[in-house]
Amino acid sequence: MKKIRISKKKGILFWITGFSGSGKTAIAKKIKSEIIKSYGPTILISGDNLRKIFSFKKYSKNERLKNALKFSKLCRFITDQKINVIFAVVGLFHKLHQKNRQNIQNYIEIYIKTDLSNIIKIGKKKLYKKYNKNIVGKDIPAELPKFPDIILNNKFDRSINVLSIQLFKKIKEIVKN
Repeated sequence: MKKIRISKKKGILFWITGFSGSGKTAIAKKIKSEIIKSYGPTILISGDNLRKIFSFKKYSKNERLKNALKFSKLCRFITDQKINVIFAVVGLFHKLHQKNRQNIQNYIEIYIKTDLSNIIKIGKKKLYKKYNKNIVGKDIPAELPKFPDIILNNKFDRSINVLSIQLFKKIKEIVKN
C-alpha cells in the first residue's frame, strides 16, 4: 500500500466514490469524528446534498460529469483553506478522478466496491426500481476507479460501524504527515 504525503498547508479531500446505495454517505458520516480528531477541521458533503442545494435536476452522463467537475472545484476551494472535506459522490468517471489527482494536492480516493446487482436485490436504493434511464451502472457505464488509494469492499455482510472502522484504519495506514 502506497503512502500519501500530506501537506500541512492544505486540507485533505477524502473523495469517497462508488455506486448509489454502496454506503458512501453512511460510512462518511461515521468516520467524520475520527477524521476531525486526527486531521483537524472537516466538513462532510454528499453529491446528493449539492444537487439539492443547487437544484441540479439533470442526470445524463454529460450533466453528471459537469456537476462532478464543479463539485471537485468546490472541494479544492475548501481544502485550499486548510479545511478537510469528506465528499461522498457517485462520480464514476476516469476524467474526474484524473483531474482531481492533478489539481488537488491532498487527494485521497476511496472506492466503496459493491456488486450493483446486490444493491438492487436487497433494495438499498429505490432509484434502481423507480427510474429506467440515466442510472450509473445500469444504462450509463460506470468508469470504476483505476487507481484508488483505498478500496473498501462492501458486501452488506458487515455493519456500517465495522466498515467505517476498517476504512479509518486504512486511511491511517496510508496518510503520512
